[in-house]
Amino acid sequence: MAEKTADIKMSTASKTRKNLAYLQKQKDAGEKLVQMCPAELGPFFAMAAEMVGCDICRIPHMLSARTGTTAEEDAIASRLTVKKFREYTQIIHLNFYMPISMYADKVDAVKFGGELVFHGADSMLPMGVTNDVLKFMTDNYIPVFGHIGAISGWQTNATGYKKVGKTAEDAFKIFKWGYEYQENGMGAMTIELTPMEVSQAIAEKLRVPVISIAGGAPCDGSEMVDMDTFGVMPKPASHAVCTAELLPFLCEAYADWADMVREGDYPEDKHGYHMDPEELEKFNAMMDAFEG
Repeated sequence: MAEKTADIKMSTASKTRKNLAYLQKQKDAGEKLVQMCPAELGPFFAMAAEMVGCDICRIPHMLSARTGTTAEEDAIASRLTVKKFREYTQIIHLNFYMPISMYADKVDAVKFGGELVFHGADSMLPMGVTNDVLKFMTDNYIPVFGHIGAISGWQTNATGYKKVGKTAEDAFKIFKWGYEYQENGMGAMTIELTPMEVSQAIAEKLRVPVISIAGGAPCDGSEMVDMDTFGVMPKPASHAVCTAELLPFLCEAYADWADMVREGDYPEDKHGYHMDPEELEKFNAMMDAFEG
């Protein structure tokens, strides 16, 4: 019986995963955090990031797994996504971008957040969550790694995706927003499209880790979406740093492969195997006799 139950765990906690406590420890030590977001590129890219020591992977549920718009349908897709990313990664912090349907109701937020943590997520990102829903989540032990500043996602249909915090009053509102999130239990947050001075001041004032996106300030770390990292956006953003041209590399690889096939260079004899001659003779006789 001991052998059969040796791998059973009564907790989803892991000593090696980069949980919110790890991120906090890095902030307290003054160590910069590295965050990536594979967007539609998938878990293979998260695995590569983990292999070189990146700390955080922010993931939405994958387009290919989307089943609908209800909370239950989104939950199915979300569970599949988290489980797939965790199959490819063991250590990197998985910050899951929750669809609005899963946290519009605070009870659902706890229900679905708890399920996703069980399936391998390290924290939830309910974009633009209200303080009362956030507190209900964290009071019920859902780890939340959220977002302030410019809101990206469905909310931008109402507000527009634009630079924020350009006046003292607006910048202070963003700080108060982050402070209230912190006091309501948020364990870390990203800050997007705010002036460098504002982002840095907020990161230094708050206790929890603050990761900058499209802001230019070092903060407690920085995020880059993989589509920017690999130069596959139609128009590069001003904040983007392209460290590898992925699309030309992929196109070249596919073109080489296509040429090999079309020119008869693939397959070669070494790429397959042969049937025993006696069996081949029988098979050919069967094929010749067939009149289907």
